[in-house]
Amino acid sequence: MATTVAPPPPSDANVDSADLASFGYRPVLHRKLGRYASFAAGFSFVSILTTIFQFFGFGYSFGGAAFFWTWPIVFAGQFLVALNFAELAARYPLSGCIYQWSRRLGGELVGWFAGWMMVVAQIVTAAAAAIALQVVLPTIWSGFQIVGEDTALTSPSGATNAVLLGSILLIVTTTINVIGIDLMAKINSIGVTIEIVGVAAIIGLFFVNSERGPGVVLHTDQAAPGPYWAAFLVSGLMAAYVMVGFDSAGELSEETKNPRRVAPRTILTALSVSALGGGLMLLGALMAAPSLDDGALATEGIAYVLTSKLDSPAGKVLLGCVAVAIMVCTLAIQTAGSRLMFSMARDGKLPFARQLAAVHPRYGTPVLPAVVIGLLGIALLALNLGNAAIFATLASVCIVSLYLAYLLVTVPLLIRRLRGWGRTAEAADESLFRLGRFGIPVNALAVVWGVVMVINLAWPRAEVYTPNGGGWWMLWAAPLFVLAVAAVGALVHRFVVAAPRTAASGEPAGQPA
Repeated sequence: MATTVAPPPPSDANVDSADLASFGYRPVLHRKLGRYASFAAGFSFVSILTTIFQFFGFGYSFGGAAFFWTWPIVFAGQFLVALNFAELAARYPLSGCIYQWSRRLGGELVGWFAGWMMVVAQIVTAAAAAIALQVVLPTIWSGFQIVGEDTALTSPSGATNAVLLGSILLIVTTTINVIGIDLMAKINSIGVTIEIVGVAAIIGLFFVNSERGPGVVLHTDQAAPGPYWAAFLVSGLMAAYVMVGFDSAGELSEETKNPRRVAPRTILTALSVSALGGGLMLLGALMAAPSLDDGALATEGIAYVLTSKLDSPAGKVLLGCVAVAIMVCTLAIQTAGSRLMFSMARDGKLPFARQLAAVHPRYGTPVLPAVVIGLLGIALLALNLGNAAIFATLASVCIVSLYLAYLLVTVPLLIRRLRGWGRTAEAADESLFRLGRFGIPVNALAVVWGVVMVINLAWPRAEVYTPNGGGWWMLWAAPLFVLAVAAVGALVHRFVVAAPRTAASGEPAGQPA
């Protein structure tokens, strides 16, 4: 009697590949990321050591110690967005998630503009992260001040040195991105581990050496003049600048093992861990600062507290952790941006799409997108040579584009929910992350939050956009930047994306996918 041997069960890799093929895409990227590497991608993009070191002084200078409360408020709002993103990551485990989610929810045109705005924001953000090395490295060792002696970003020598250090970093991260996701994941995971240890050490140092109690977060005496609510709104921009990029785990879905289950968890975990660590670091810095009213906390930020409490080799080590955080932050941003660019090019949605969508046969990486982002980031850094205020303004307004890209996901999703999304066969697998009956209220609150934040970020405040004086165009930089990005995007879409499709099909372009 013949014996029937059951075929072996499909491997996880084959299941993931078949899942991707169901969306019409051939697996070409190397699927190497586990849970920790996926978490690290989101955590390193947020990078609380990088961003809080950069923007603490900004928040304190406007809101005083009570600006601390903007942190949990912004976290709550961004967590609403992250909950929606987690549900989408479980349904659409695709690279370039912001573009892919928006396109599938709102149609081809809406998705294209979401992807376009996100690409622009990520390029500028990568340059902004790289330039932060100037804030840290010369403090660790004077030899890092290669040009001149003045380390201040606003000085000619400081700005030139910042461009040099930032350009070197972008060359390094581009090389890592080209070599492969495996190397990128290892370096990023090690860097994130170092950052987490550094955050824990800094928090411990601050709490052990505190000068005052936690009641400091109720002090408003060092706030900017005028009604406190206005100063509080401005100080909240600090937290808004920090808590973005948690969607990076979704951007790398096609390189993540079992992404439908891993990506939703790591999106929420990356934001939550960042919020907890960042909140404790803010509280510790306010409690440990030698003085709240000598002006140093507003101008030098957390670095002032750290060096005053630990002016020793150990302090240099902690500053080294900040430098590592800056490196992996830049690496994560560039990686996420290159996957988004690859995803759009794969669908023929960018100029030179065929070249941008090409994946290196050995390394399994989209080489050209990484190189393009690196070169454009270095070009943006060069703006700092002439006028540091221009680059600072550009870095600020790009965050508006990022929040708008998020809205181009949450708004179409809310519309689809109101039409029954989530009750269809598409969401039949109840083992996947889902919001269920809470979907509509959570989504609606996320949309309201996004609109409020875009208005707050883009409001033409002189103290934000022209603190040292400047033309009217700098004051209105945010809305002008968004209009310029949208106008250029419309031209690119009309003449590069839509025209070939219309000519080939004989049908109008821009219909929902």
